Amino acid sequence: MLLRFVDGRPVSQVTEDFLGWACGVFAGEGKKVFVLVWDNAAWHVSKRVRRWIETHNRRVPRTKRGCRIRVCGLPVKAQWLNPIEPKWMHGKRAIVEPDRKLTADEVKDRVCSHFGCAPTEPLKQHVT
Repeated sequence: MLLRFVDGRPVSQVTEDFLGWACGVFAGEGKKVFVLVWDNAAWHVSKRVRRWIETHNRRVPRTKRGCRIRVCGLPVKAQWLNPIEPKWMHGKRAIVEPDRKLTADEVKDRVCSHFGCAPTEPLKQHVT
């Protein structure tokens, strides 16, 4: 599992940054295509993100670098079809602290530990 946190809101620019990072990781592993299953969150289905994916997918064969993205969108209000949802549910239960609210750093540490992911720098929302 690849996991990144975000400083700021998950807007289209952050989604593009995440996809670029994920493509770099997968290409480094020799993958040619990665299948992206996601819901209809505004930052997933925005015109900007769709255009970024189209441009990226056209560039990969020309440059022979990177991996293509195959988007599989989920139907609206069908979260049970998303294979990540049960993982999130179990993850939330595993990291919760019943006696107090956790700090952002504690949440990040516990989530990374639970899912076995190396901590990475959060993606930053660039406000223009």
